[in-house]
Amino acid sequence: MNLEHLSKGITSETCAAEVMETIPLIMRFIRSQMRSQGEPNLSVPQFRTMMFLYRHPGASLSNVAEHLGVTRPTASVICDRLVQRSLIDRAEDPKQRRSVVLKLTETGCDRLQEMRQITRTKIADILAELSEEQLLHTFEVLEILNSIFKDAE
Repeated sequence: MNLEHLSKGITSETCAAEVMETIPLIMRFIRSQMRSQGEPNLSVPQFRTMMFLYRHPGASLSNVAEHLGVTRPTASVICDRLVQRSLIDRAEDPKQRRSVVLKLTETGCDRLQEMRQITRTKIADILAELSEEQLLHTFEVLEILNSIFKDAE
């Protein structure tokens, strides 16, 4: 972080620019760590699908496609491969016969949690280099960002 910004005054624009530069770096690190954990055939879209279904169990194929930024047929192929590996379940939506609902299987949930824990440990190792004051400041900023963006969804 450039401390010169503090003396010059930070605007919402400069802060937004810093968020847009920093968050992708963090996400790339997280993705690379999670992909490196023994799921050699788990593609980034498959991993993102599993994370989405973890946060949104019972989501539709259209929801997954929108989240991934792909067409429904592409999302369907991604989900089919995860179903074949017993990582997600695909069932007919009881409310709409032509629609499907997707959710992680117990195996998929267990595997995702294992991947998340290993990654969390690696992030903790990096953060261990920070002082207690820096850790507290980082945590406070993350809480603020979480509440702002959770409300913005």
